[in-house]
Amino acid sequence: MGTKILGTGVYLPQRVLTNYDLEKMVDTSDEWISTRTGIKERRIAKEETATSMALEASKMAIENAGVRAEEIELIILATLTPDKKFPSTACLLQAELRIKNSFSFDLSAACSGFLYALDVADAYIKSGKASKILVVGVEKLSEIVDWEDRSTCVLFGDGAGAMVVSSSDEDSDILASRMYSEGSFWDILYAEKCGYIQMKGKELFKLAVRSMEAVCREVMEKAGLSTEEVDIVIPHQANIRIINSLADKLEIPKEKVFANIDRYGNTSAASIPIAFHEAVSTGRLKRGDVALLTAMGGGLTWGATLLRY
Repeated sequence: MGTKILGTGVYLPQRVLTNYDLEKMVDTSDEWISTRTGIKERRIAKEETATSMALEASKMAIENAGVRAEEIELIILATLTPDKKFPSTACLLQAELRIKNSFSFDLSAACSGFLYALDVADAYIKSGKASKILVVGVEKLSEIVDWEDRSTCVLFGDGAGAMVVSSSDEDSDILASRMYSEGSFWDILYAEKCGYIQMKGKELFKLAVRSMEAVCREVMEKAGLSTEEVDIVIPHQANIRIINSLADKLEIPKEKVFANIDRYGNTSAASIPIAFHEAVSTGRLKRGDVALLTAMGGGLTWGATLLRY
C-alpha cells in the first residue's frame, strides 16, 4: 500500500510587512535584512487565527484533491502557535470543515512540524488505519515575536499550507523519510509559555546545515537515488544563507532549489507546504519529479522526506 499526494492548498494573510516598514519600527534596514536573510517582506495576520488560516488552506487542498471533506478520516495539524491551550487547533479545524467520524490532533515540532506530520500520515496509511488524511502546517508567529528585537522580528511571518494524502495500490509517492530530534539543544531556539521567540543564530546556522545535509544524504541513500536524480529541493525557508549552504554541501545546483523566503520569511511549520504548493502551481514541480524536502527547527528537530510526486 502506498501514499499518494492528491492535492495541496495555501493561505497567506493579505497584510504585507516589508523591510522598509520594519525600518520605521526597529533599528534595522532593508540592506541589513536582505543580505543576511534573503527576506524582503512577510505576511502578518490581522483578523486571521491559526484555525481560520488552516481552514482556507485546507479547503483549497481538498478541492484540488478532488475529494469531499467528509472523506477525510484524520487531520494532523503541525503548529507551535495554536489558538488555544486546548482543544487542539486540529479539532477546531475539524469543526469548521464539518467533518464527522474522524479524529484530529496537533503535532508540535516547530519548523520541522510539517515533515513530522507527513511522516506520521504516511505511517497511518501504510498501517491501514486511515485512507485519506489532511496534513496541515499553520503558524501565527507574529503573536510570539518581540517587535523590539531586531535580531528575530525581521525573520518571521504568518501563513498556512495543507496537503491531502491518500492510500493507493500504486507505488508510494513517499520514497524515504527520516526524522530526528535532540532535546539537549532546546535552548538554541525556543519560546517560554506566553513568551517571545529566543534564538542563538550562529549556533543554529551551523547545526542546521550540518544536520540537514546528513539527513538528506541518508534518505537518498535509503531510496537508492543520487543527488543528480533529484529534480527539486524544497527546504524549510529559514534563511537564504542556510538554503544556499545546504545546496553547496549537497552539490545540488541552486536552480534546483525552491525558495520563496524573500516574500514570506520564516513561517515555521507552514513553510514547506506553502513552498510545495507554489512549486506545483508554478510548474517547478511536476508529476513524476523527484523532490527532496528537509527542515530543522526548535527542539531541536530535523528531518527529510524524499518523494516522487
